Amino acid sequence: MNLINNSTNALLQTAMSSAMTRQKTIANNIANADTPNYKAKKTVFAHELERASDAHRLQSFRTDSRHFEFGGSDNIPSARVVERSNTQMNHNGNNVDIDIEMADLAQNQIYYNTLIDRMNGRFNSIRTVLGQGR
Repeated sequence: MNLINNSTNALLQTAMSSAMTRQKTIANNIANADTPNYKAKKTVFAHELERASDAHRLQSFRTDSRHFEFGGSDNIPSARVVERSNTQMNHNGNNVDIDIEMADLAQNQIYYNTLIDRMNGRFNSIRTVLGQGR
């Protein structure tokens, strides 16, 4: 059992990377709130991470080629940026809604902090097991 390079840590790392991508996307939207014809973007990753975590939930060791294979691969999908289409266009062709962006920014910050806390907890557990976490 590998304590550091395992599917849970890989999933947490991908989630943190995706949250950083989302932070950059939101920051770009806020910076371009008054830019004519700018189309707001959003980062999509929550459903992909959920699907990846479902794939890693059940992993098996096959002792016979006739056994069913279940579980997932180690390919964890990353975030992707798409244009936001659920907001209304302003008079200048821009569809950035600053209230939505600020709410998304706060939500993403809480999500990222939660991931950091979870990763710290995992590493603190490893330190405790190794006798370094007195």
